[in-house]
Amino acid sequence: MKNAVNRRLSSLGNAMRRNGALIRRLQWLVVLFYAGLVMVPALLPMPAGDARLLDNLTLFAQFVFWGLWWPFVLVSIVLFGRLWCGVLCPEGSLSEWASQRGRGWGVPRWMRWGGWPTFGFLLTTLYGQLISVYDYAQAALLILGGSTIAAMLVGYLYGRGKRVWCRYLCPVSGVFALLAKLAPVHFQVDEQRWRANAGPHLPPPNCAPLLDIRRMRGASDCHACGRCSGQRDAVQLIARSSNEEIVKYGASDSRPWEVCLLLYGVIGLAIGAFQWTVSPWFVSLKQTMAEWLVQQKIFWLLEADAPWWLLTNYPNQNDTFTWLDGLCIVLYLAASSLLLGGALHVLLHFSTRLAGQSHSFTRQLSLCLLPLGAAGLFLGLSATSVKLLRYEGLQLLWIQPARASLLLAAICWSLWLGWQVCRPLAAQQRLPLLATLLLANLLIGYAWRLQFWGW
Repeated sequence: MKNAVNRRLSSLGNAMRRNGALIRRLQWLVVLFYAGLVMVPALLPMPAGDARLLDNLTLFAQFVFWGLWWPFVLVSIVLFGRLWCGVLCPEGSLSEWASQRGRGWGVPRWMRWGGWPTFGFLLTTLYGQLISVYDYAQAALLILGGSTIAAMLVGYLYGRGKRVWCRYLCPVSGVFALLAKLAPVHFQVDEQRWRANAGPHLPPPNCAPLLDIRRMRGASDCHACGRCSGQRDAVQLIARSSNEEIVKYGASDSRPWEVCLLLYGVIGLAIGAFQWTVSPWFVSLKQTMAEWLVQQKIFWLLEADAPWWLLTNYPNQNDTFTWLDGLCIVLYLAASSLLLGGALHVLLHFSTRLAGQSHSFTRQLSLCLLPLGAAGLFLGLSATSVKLLRYEGLQLLWIQPARASLLLAAICWSLWLGWQVCRPLAAQQRLPLLATLLLANLLIGYAWRLQFWGW
């Protein structure tokens, strides 16, 4: 059965290579659709208070983009690896197109620093909350349009027909690399067969994300574009266990920055970004700081005179942020990232050190939280879909049980990953590590319980 599935997948990968021109045409259709979703609503008047999804283009585009597009992009990464990056992503397509016509400079050393995707995700998420990127088309155009222009500029300056932006600087590339570890399919490379195959060979593929194909393991960095499928008869699309990349390669291939992105960004910061609007802790923080400012006769922080591109400012929509609002958002998100991410980091670090394991094992055990991190991102982004559909009068009574089921399934998956990672250890080492992982899962689950059931 598995061999039959792999043969079909291998044929699909080879078909992707043969039909590269068709894929490029598809990419340009996605670029046009993406441009329409991002640009057109920003040029239209803001929706009236009684506007509905089906009679207002701006609201419909908001629902399609934030309610459907992005949540299911994340799902596609978990299911198919970074197929989105290699075949559909408009920024990647435009960056590669610009690179084919650009200066072709070498990639500078500063750009190769591994922390850029982590910092890009953290800063973009924070800035998006300050300008309400999910609610206003102008804010979405500013962030997404600015990112697209930056991708094209980097492509024009560096590389020759490559995706330098996607490899080193894209704010979501690190998140996608994490989620792709869970994909049940990937392009497998048999390095021994690659070396032994004397030829004749297919023409060398243009690996846009600048990977060393011969030594590629796993799906994290591969953009699943199919260009190298069948190369030297050593590259093929196959099925695999969704746990394989973490269990088999997690200790050797994990990198410190990706673990920081998972704990402090995908889990810590993302939870804060999704929950601050409903959090009583945020309200208490704001009230306490406002009272102190009044006592100190500091009133300028209570003014709502910031431009919309710095802080949300739409008086006609009765939606304006004061400077204090912006400060409190920054403090709340920073606290969520540092306290929750830091607590998880400390728990996992000390438990693995007490078990006599190395830093690489700590990173591998941290990656076992990835299913819950992925589920949290989907739940947070899909909350926009739920909010807009409820505005339309739909009750969606099944949403809360579905959310609980998804969180429970993610926790079980995380614990199963932890069991497989810890199985080679002695029982006296294994049990405390699994108990710590369970505590970490419960801590994250409690944070989501507060948002969906507690507040």
